[in-house]
Amino acid sequence: MGFGARIFRRSVAVFAVAAVTAAMLQVLASARLVADEPVAAGQATDSGVSLAEFIDQQIRQGWTDNEIEASPQAPDEEWVRRIYLDLVGRIPTLAETKGFLEDKNPRKRTLLVDALLENEDYVRHFTTIWTNNSIGRATPQRVSRAGMEKFYREAFAKNRPWDEIVVDIVTASGHFEENGAVNYILAQMQMPDEGVQLTAMTTRLFLGLQVQCTQCHNHPFNKWQQDQFWEFNSFFRQVRKEEHRKLDPQSGRMVDDYSEVVWQEFTGPVYFEKRSGMMQVAFPKFQGHEVDPGPGVDRRVELAKLITEPTENEPPQIAQAMVNRMWSHFFGYGFTRPVDDMGPHNPPSHPELLARLSREFAAADYDIKQLIRWIVSSEAYQLTSQYGEKNKIDDPAAGEMPLFSHMYLKSMQAEQLYDSLIVASNAHQSGNGSWSAQEDQRRRWMQQFVVAFDNDENDESTTFNGTIPQALMMMNSELIEKACSVERGSFLFEEMSKPGADTQKITDLYLAALSRKPTKPEISKMQKALAKYGPAKLNGYQDMFWALLNSNEFVFIH
Repeated sequence: MGFGARIFRRSVAVFAVAAVTAAMLQVLASARLVADEPVAAGQATDSGVSLAEFIDQQIRQGWTDNEIEASPQAPDEEWVRRIYLDLVGRIPTLAETKGFLEDKNPRKRTLLVDALLENEDYVRHFTTIWTNNSIGRATPQRVSRAGMEKFYREAFAKNRPWDEIVVDIVTASGHFEENGAVNYILAQMQMPDEGVQLTAMTTRLFLGLQVQCTQCHNHPFNKWQQDQFWEFNSFFRQVRKEEHRKLDPQSGRMVDDYSEVVWQEFTGPVYFEKRSGMMQVAFPKFQGHEVDPGPGVDRRVELAKLITEPTENEPPQIAQAMVNRMWSHFFGYGFTRPVDDMGPHNPPSHPELLARLSREFAAADYDIKQLIRWIVSSEAYQLTSQYGEKNKIDDPAAGEMPLFSHMYLKSMQAEQLYDSLIVASNAHQSGNGSWSAQEDQRRRWMQQFVVAFDNDENDESTTFNGTIPQALMMMNSELIEKACSVERGSFLFEEMSKPGADTQKITDLYLAALSRKPTKPEISKMQKALAKYGPAKLNGYQDMFWALLNSNEFVFIH
């Protein structure tokens, strides 16, 4: 009987999902475990408190002030899955999970973080994140995704300082593949709007400021005024997009060739209209610093200098914006909500921590890996996602200020879910296709994920949307069918066809999909369900795996 049509599927799926849900809701032991040694903590300051200690102190103070008790430390099974998803964008393989769980080294979490930061999947994951941030998932016209990816891939592989990366993007000129950084600018210049979109996106993405509404009026809540928007906009008036075409000898028609960003002379002020109808002028200025508006001055170069300089008593805005985004990446919520709307109108949940982390980040030459180490070695990141009566009020999804007393659930992004399905099931290698056929298959499947999970706004995502297209894709797509295939080369064929006890095979299914061992009640239910398949046990494992991959526990990062 064909896959998806067997009568026992629904009963097995119900058993598996119910068991998984019960396991997720288990309250872990209340005794707190000893945290791993902090990774590469900052040096002690005049107060004698190291950065690692300061982070933990600031977070704990929030617990004390709000009279809550933090959840216990996450067990290894939960933590290893989380760190793989956060750092390399996928769940660990069965072998990686077993290796970590069997490792008795007390510093194994520290060592794994260091190893993952050197893994090529770390570069791929953060390249994907920042390419999506910069140009969206659906590549705009006359923009080279390959060029943008190449720029970020080289930047993350070399661990280039973040301020240098931002400067290269803001000042980029040239061919869209020879200098991939220009694709960020090209993506914001889809319409002739005198750099309005480029102005709004640059402040939002790299400075953590939402100023788009100030192009028409003063901001009702923050300190940005209409004239400030146009002062910032004047830095981008020397940008021009050129689109080149070539003759296609086969069709005899002119087709797109390449795009580039070029410098154009622009002097003097920009003109904008007040709501009263009066015309005003704005000269290039950022945070009170004026730039010569005369000829020969490259305004974007001058802007790059200004945004990397610290303001009075504050670290550079690009440092604060990046720290806030990175914290949000690992915890599901940043110090402000949303992460790209910082300012006096939207005070951070932990202002002293944000300021100290930002200063240390800038002082460490904007070392992205160092920032990551500080965050993931914190006590808060080690906590389980399980919570109880003593900290259930810590619920940012309900509008509360995040206190980070437990790990918040995050739904996987499309790319994380896709890569995790591939890792769990070896789906792209099932069958006997060539390498090129496998790669074509991967691209086709990934496109299905982009369509079903697309979110060009790149907003924080802490709950699974559960839309009908997403549900149907997870249950019935070609990828899921391949993931649960028993063809030669597939995970199920290679692992479940081996001799061995059913209990061990059920355990391997759980470790492969959920990075944890099943509980005794789960094993008992699975064994009873498996007995109904008689000699066709492989079909039973197939249905069990399908149920695990479609469970909430698989889709969420916790």
